[in-house]
Amino acid sequence: MPLPKIADARALSDEELSQEIVNAKRELFNLRFKQGTRQEDQAKPHEFKHLKHRISQLLTVEREREIANQKAATPSSDTAEE
Repeated sequence: MPLPKIADARALSDEELSQEIVNAKRELFNLRFKQGTRQEDQAKPHEFKHLKHRISQLLTVEREREIANQKAATPSSDTAEE
């Protein structure tokens, strides 16, 4: 299974992005819980890597959007001087 692509994360709306972050963090917690309690359905090591990678992608896209919104909200210094 290949690592998730960041283009998939960028295609999500803001609400979907927030929900995906919550879901991925919950899934990572469940994997850690299964590993810690040594349940029969053992988590595979690559699943941890993929989930952490996905969470970092989602958080990066969320931060990019925050920065873009901040830049759009504040006028640039070049137009303010004129």
